[in-house]
Amino acid sequence: MSTSTSKPMGGGASGDRVTPSSSSKGKKEKIPLSTHLIAGGVAGLAEALACHPLDTIKVRMQLSKSRKLKGLKPLGFFATGRQIAARETPLGLYKGLGAVISGIVPKMAIRFASFETYKGWLSSPDGKISPSATFLAGLGAGATEAVAVVTPMEVIKIRLQAQQHSLADPLDVPRYRNAAHAAFTIVREEGLSTLYRGVSLTALRQATNQGVNFTAYQQFKKWAFEFQPQYKESAVLPSWQTMILGLVSGAMGPFSNAPIDTIKTRIQKASHVPGETAMSRLVKVTSDMFKNEGAKAFYKGITPRVLRVAPGQAIVFTVYERVKKLIDYAKGSNLGAEYEE
Repeated sequence: MSTSTSKPMGGGASGDRVTPSSSSKGKKEKIPLSTHLIAGGVAGLAEALACHPLDTIKVRMQLSKSRKLKGLKPLGFFATGRQIAARETPLGLYKGLGAVISGIVPKMAIRFASFETYKGWLSSPDGKISPSATFLAGLGAGATEAVAVVTPMEVIKIRLQAQQHSLADPLDVPRYRNAAHAAFTIVREEGLSTLYRGVSLTALRQATNQGVNFTAYQQFKKWAFEFQPQYKESAVLPSWQTMILGLVSGAMGPFSNAPIDTIKTRIQKASHVPGETAMSRLVKVTSDMFKNEGAKAFYKGITPRVLRVAPGQAIVFTVYERVKKLIDYAKGSNLGAEYEE
């Protein structure tokens, strides 16, 4: 039987695509970086629009101190959401969305592109990768996105979300009017380094999140194909299954690093104190939380965070893979509709 090879449409930068009849049958074609960027950006935008109110509730719960100091029971998830909507209008749940959207495209592009890069470095010569290597690639991707995009974005987002002003009252003027104004004000008053406050904790949180997330998702997907061999040839799972796999894998990360996220939020919300080092700030925030609020304070906001991250990952993986599939078909080639393992 004859063999044939062909260049993927769009140029040869991605490598040769081997047809099923080739002696190299089974070799996966490298997906162009542009596909990861576009699909990841669209997926991130969909996640932000759908899940941002849950993130605002989480941040408010993590920052809440006044009720504890007054001897009152802290507000729960639904009560916090109702309070924000009542005092600040329902649009108050979307405070900080501008900062998220402005960073979501590069964040997702860096996440998927860096994961592919690290995964390629850690793969065996035949292209296979172990779960432990997948976890390491996820760790690297999470740390990379944290340093490049997430930390400055979150500092701005948290400052905006922490403002308890009514969007219905034009006379109630907040300190930060929008994401751009917040970034300008923070840099002018506190210095550029403030945008990278909590970068170590953010990198640790993102690294563990993506390490757990990518490893669990790809393992679950592998099992799904094993139990449903009818989907192996097309390498495409139904969207509802992709959502379930993303939901479960997305829920696992927050439970592994909730204290890190809460401490990070407190540090990034605080204003700059002259002479304070990153380590002294970390020790002060952590000790104050434990002394004044108890160990439970480190898990504040875990409910809205899981409700935010888990469906967020379900949306990200489902939209990412659907958009990638559409891009592949639009280019006239089928590079693999599903996210390659």
